[in-house]
Amino acid sequence: MQLETTATLLDGRALARELTADLTRRAERLREAGNAPRLVVEMVGEDESSLAYARSLLKLGAKIGIEVDLEQMSADATEERLKRRLRVLGEDPSIHGVLLHQPLPRHLRIERIAPSISEQKDVDATNPANQGRLAYGHDPLFVPATPQAVMLLLEASPAWPVRGKRAVVVGRSVVVGLPVSLLLLAADATVTTCHIATTDLARHTREAEVLVVAAGVPGLITAQMVSPGVTVVDVGTTVVKSVLKGDVAYEEVARIAAAITPVPGGVGPVTNVALMRNVIAAAERT
Repeated sequence: MQLETTATLLDGRALARELTADLTRRAERLREAGNAPRLVVEMVGEDESSLAYARSLLKLGAKIGIEVDLEQMSADATEERLKRRLRVLGEDPSIHGVLLHQPLPRHLRIERIAPSISEQKDVDATNPANQGRLAYGHDPLFVPATPQAVMLLLEASPAWPVRGKRAVVVGRSVVVGLPVSLLLLAADATVTTCHIATTDLARHTREAEVLVVAAGVPGLITAQMVSPGVTVVDVGTTVVKSVLKGDVAYEEVARIAAAITPVPGGVGPVTNVALMRNVIAAAERT
């Protein structure tokens, strides 16, 4: 019989407010020094969900004091045209951050385009050079926004520091799962990465002291798959019947976990702030 505990809520909205206050002060200092921080969001096509995301960045940027410009190319833009534009943005000294919004249209391959993003302005660490620095585990120029949000929430949790702790990451995408695994390794956790080919997933998740789930499968992790006292960070965001659902069965797992993020209100609010944190850091380096 499992021991039921009351989990600490890892409140992403509250953490985002704290981080935003600090970034607002830093942005003000930059503007006073004549170096107003600026982010350009490059988007290909007019997907409504992508536009909603861009609008959220515009709103947050205005709150912090970061100029955010949205540029849109037509959905049939060629690879060369997009790469040429990214190189121009990289050469503009008034721009500190460049974000190429994904997903791209099917005819565009991110692995062919990402090297055209300036390494010094690549605020979501998409350029392979910045991904490589992350793999080295020491002083990367930028930590991608969502993985950074995961680590910031863990730093605010009872599981921190994670040195020596058993951490399990469910999901291996280059956007979330792989970078989170690398960041946990850099923090000296003992890391297991699970994915679609993993056999007996529950055996691994039950061993976790820290569990990060980024599989995109609503309700994948149930109470029977975790051990009492685990800290859970749920990165999943899937709309099911107009309701946003995470990868963790929140109500039942929260009765067992020591700490857990909700969906919505966990990783999401911290992610955009983490991106802006990278923009400020880039401006401060210039």
